Amino acid sequence: MNFTESLKLQKRFNDLIPGGSHTYAKGDDQFPEFMPVYIEKGNGCHVWDVDGNEYIEYAMGLRSVTLGHNFEPVVKAAYKQMLKGTNFGRPAKIELECAEAFLGLIENAEMVKFSKNGSDSTNGAIKLARAYTGREMVGICADHPFFSVDDWFISTTPMNSGIPRVFEKMTTKFHFNDLASIEKIFAEHPGKIACIILEPEKYEPPKDDFLNKAKEICHKNGALFILDEMITGFRWHNGGAQKVYNVDPDLSTFGKAMGNGFSIAALAGKREFMELGGILHKKERVFLNSTTHGAETHALAATIATIKFYQENDVTGYLNQQGKKLKEGVNRASRELGIEDKISIIGPNCCSVYTTRDQEGNPSQPFRTLFIQELLKQGLLMPSSIVSFSHSDKDIYETMEKMHNAMLVYKKALEEGIEKYLVGRSVAPVWRKYN
Repeated sequence: MNFTESLKLQKRFNDLIPGGSHTYAKGDDQFPEFMPVYIEKGNGCHVWDVDGNEYIEYAMGLRSVTLGHNFEPVVKAAYKQMLKGTNFGRPAKIELECAEAFLGLIENAEMVKFSKNGSDSTNGAIKLARAYTGREMVGICADHPFFSVDDWFISTTPMNSGIPRVFEKMTTKFHFNDLASIEKIFAEHPGKIACIILEPEKYEPPKDDFLNKAKEICHKNGALFILDEMITGFRWHNGGAQKVYNVDPDLSTFGKAMGNGFSIAALAGKREFMELGGILHKKERVFLNSTTHGAETHALAATIATIKFYQENDVTGYLNQQGKKLKEGVNRASRELGIEDKISIIGPNCCSVYTTRDQEGNPSQPFRTLFIQELLKQGLLMPSSIVSFSHSDKDIYETMEKMHNAMLVYKKALEEGIEKYLVGRSVAPVWRKYN
């Protein structure tokens, strides 16, 4: 692999863009130092960088591209709509069409409000919960990594510089599959918590009807139950993970894959909560999501096309099928090499990640860097193991072979020392106090 042009661009990116990227997870500090990889184009599950290197990709727009890059039915729909105009001074008919299509999938929701990114939607959900209950505090799942760019969440992370400390007191944490921890936060803050928010599933499924029981605890304490389906929506089931686990949330949020990479997100929920952001009631008004570009018509057209493709094809079934093949193949290879306790693919087949552990079996950023380095050499852009509808059997089997080659180097580094094989500095966690 040759990275000459990418390395030339690296300084310019960092000179003009804080962090060298508009998204922290895509930043230089998340990839090997001398392999910055700036993308030129993509098609299906393949991407090409500015140096002409080709990769099979497994990041897929941070899980937002489930069908594939440059996916023709979606791109054509967006293009056709763009020729009619993208943003007007009054609602466009397609806004209603998209709302009807979306609510036709998400059975538990009665109203929906579109926006451009997930944080808009989760912020709106929190605001509705606070307005409805008259309370300020929020309970968040400590085992789930990200909910919003807003102060109510970022204040709880190590990167809380610039945020008034008062916000820290407004957010408390509980743990997934731990009902006692939810009971505890309500006992510690009686009458103060407006809602809890969590993902329906991350790396382990909810156990013993956890989601419904968590909802019961919320309602018993006068709080709302919010599911963040940014990732699980359009991956677990057409109706979201709430359909899989038969739970009826008060509010839920969607984004990422619902537009196959186009900028679109949704806040959906029960009418009694959602209508607070409307004009057909006599209660105190709530300033819900109101963004200039929240209903750009081409993104809505892309969403409708994505929904249509999901309804006509078993996309989520295919994601699980291909993800299972990849997981089984990679885990078999690591087992045969005797490093299955160091490298393995974990999590749901439709949305998995791989582990990178050191000689003692502890999660290791240096070994993660080494593995990404060796994967890039093999032509795999693979910070995670996210499959799409465009990952064919050929792509999966080629990936298995290339990951096996990377694991051979990984095993040598375990035996001989990582400094012998890792080039440059280690990657670092996004959530850290200092650079």
